[in-house]
Amino acid sequence: MSDVFNILTGLLIIIGAAFTLIAAVGILRLPDLYTRMHAASKAGTLGSGLMLIALAIFAQDQAIVTRALAAVVFFLLTAPISAHLLAKAAYAAGYRLWGQSVHDEMAGPEGATSLPGEDKRTEEE
Repeated sequence: MSDVFNILTGLLIIIGAAFTLIAAVGILRLPDLYTRMHAASKAGTLGSGLMLIALAIFAQDQAIVTRALAAVVFFLLTAPISAHLLAKAAYAAGYRLWGQSVHDEMAGPEGATSLPGEDKRTEEE
């Protein structure tokens, strides 16, 4: 039975590390702050969560398992909320969307891509 736990732990660590690598590559390669933040919060949270679950399986100690699972729940509850709030703050501070972004939902009812304090863009742009 110990071999099954070791194999499962190894697989979870490898998959978690792959998701963490994807998050790091996304931070480097994606075009703007908002898409980079999305990559970091989604893939990073999944990678960290999988590695913490691997720790819980490998340790087989009640205290470590409880702390690892509490950390997974903490990541799942806080990462999306903090990424959302950071993106709203960045938008309010004037960070622009990528030039080829299709839709700006924060711009208002017209769907224009203007930022707070700027003139709205015309249809020709």
